[in-house]
Amino acid sequence: MATLLLKLKTVSKEATFPVLMALCAVHFFNDLLQSVVSSVYPMLKDDLNLTFGQIGIITLVYQIAASVFQPVVGLVFDKRPYVGSLPLGMIFTSLGIVLFAYSMSMSAVLAGVFLVGIGSSTLHPEASRITSLASHGRRGFAQSIFQVGGNLGSSIGPLLVAFIVAPNGRRYIAWFLIVAALAFISMRTICRWYSGHLASARNNSSKNEIRIKRPLSNSKTILAICVIMVLIFSKYIYMASLTNYYTFYLIDRFGVSIKTSQILLFVFLAATAIGTLAGGPVGDRYGRKPVIWISILGAAPFSLIMPHCGLSMTVIMSFCAGFMLASAFPAILLYSQELLPNKLGLVSGLFFGFAFGVAGIAAAVLGYFADVYDIYAVYDVCAYMPLIGLVTIFLPDLKKTRRPL
Repeated sequence: MATLLLKLKTVSKEATFPVLMALCAVHFFNDLLQSVVSSVYPMLKDDLNLTFGQIGIITLVYQIAASVFQPVVGLVFDKRPYVGSLPLGMIFTSLGIVLFAYSMSMSAVLAGVFLVGIGSSTLHPEASRITSLASHGRRGFAQSIFQVGGNLGSSIGPLLVAFIVAPNGRRYIAWFLIVAALAFISMRTICRWYSGHLASARNNSSKNEIRIKRPLSNSKTILAICVIMVLIFSKYIYMASLTNYYTFYLIDRFGVSIKTSQILLFVFLAATAIGTLAGGPVGDRYGRKPVIWISILGAAPFSLIMPHCGLSMTVIMSFCAGFMLASAFPAILLYSQELLPNKLGLVSGLFFGFAFGVAGIAAAVLGYFADVYDIYAVYDVCAYMPLIGLVTIFLPDLKKTRRPL
């Protein structure tokens, strides 16, 4: 913690620190709005008389929209940077939130979550790339600041839904447009800085452009990317089980109210925010691979114990599992960016997109699984997913070849 505070004090003196904090705020507001979708699933299920399978399909449509377009967005804006990319994404999200609040049919719900997903797929790769540009070489710490905003937003969203939407009805989701307005205000700082950065870049001759040499050969780079995708697969299947079905599990097994289930979901999501903040700086100091090892595989004991606990221990186990798993993502993302240091937007879009895609497909499959068997079976099976983290042994170590950026 002392090291973390020292880094924060050092970075806060730099000119781009307000930009990093604005990026953190924008990620917070964006992911808060994104979390509203899954947070109102119990209400939506009752309103439209949906099955778990249909809940899974809604999540699948959202995740596809939020994943397939991310690498495309990253590649396009790597080649043609656009200052207004972040506001553009928030416009899509805002339209989706309005539609989601008032939709009374399955098709309208799908249209709403699709727009919210498009907003996410526009914002995430661009904001992550701008974070790297504004990091002054402290990329792990900068990404942790950025990522913790998203995790905090994801954790606060269900809490606000519990106190604002649950007692009053789904139409109160429209009040979250205030959050979108705050996001637009926060983007002004980013857009001003990014506009100046792009103007400065255009003034530099292409002959003076510095391209960073890749640390690994083509074959080893491909191997590393494949291993990372397997790790994301294991992480996000388990995360999907908690993010989308944890409230149903708590309601069905322990008889808690919808409001209480949202508060307990907040505990899990808050743990992911804390874990994210820890993962980046630790990776800067000790290397990305050790963090990936400890985070994903370290979640296994807690995930395996959780289905066999009472309510109090279930909450504790979910907190520990969330903390461990979340600390891996900054390390995974930065490891990937170090593999392809000249394609920051593409890499961010690829791995954010793949993570969203895996979560969406997993949500659909798990929803069908819960309909055929029961909600308890979901957690009995998913408990073993973190053990796939053993494939980290095949991940090349970049510690000796990585250079400061």
